[in-house]
Amino acid sequence: MLTSSKKTLGNNGELAVALYLIKNGFTILMKNFSIRGGEVDIIAQKADILTFVEVKTRTNNYFNTSEVITLSKQKKIILTAKYFISQHKYRDATYRFDVALVDGVTQKVTYLENAFCENNY
Repeated sequence: MLTSSKKTLGNNGELAVALYLIKNGFTILMKNFSIRGGEVDIIAQKADILTFVEVKTRTNNYFNTSEVITLSKQKKIILTAKYFISQHKYRDATYRFDVALVDGVTQKVTYLENAFCENNY
């Protein structure tokens, strides 16, 4: 697969998840927030909960969450989320880490709330 088509696949997946979140009452605060140590695909808020969402889009139907979001990737997402919280005055916010798995062919979103947590480290 060409790099540009992978990028398009990823962008389409992120769009599908953003629409899913909006449909479920979330406000999208930011997409593709990155710092030197990591990136968060989507940062959303619903009521008092900040949600940091990792989006994985695949063209095959097989997803193994443990292989998709490695411990190293989780640590980078958590580091990035903490930076976002400190820089955007959300220090007292409740937050969680979700994973959205997107079928790149059908655009079906499988959404996993609290897929991992910072206390695992």
